[in-house]
Amino acid sequence: DGVNITAGLPFIRTSADHGTAFDIAWTGKAKSESMAVSIKLAMQLA
Repeated sequence: DGVNITAGLPFIRTSADHGTAFDIAWTGKAKSESMAVSIKLAMQLA
């Protein structure tokens, strides 16, 4: 699971590496693992 981190901001910013995934939105194929990992990383960096 990939995570993007934006450095140099006055706040912590992480995001899931897959982007918005509009191509699979509302199809039941999307997974939440990357988002969960990005939230956990943000919590660790805080």
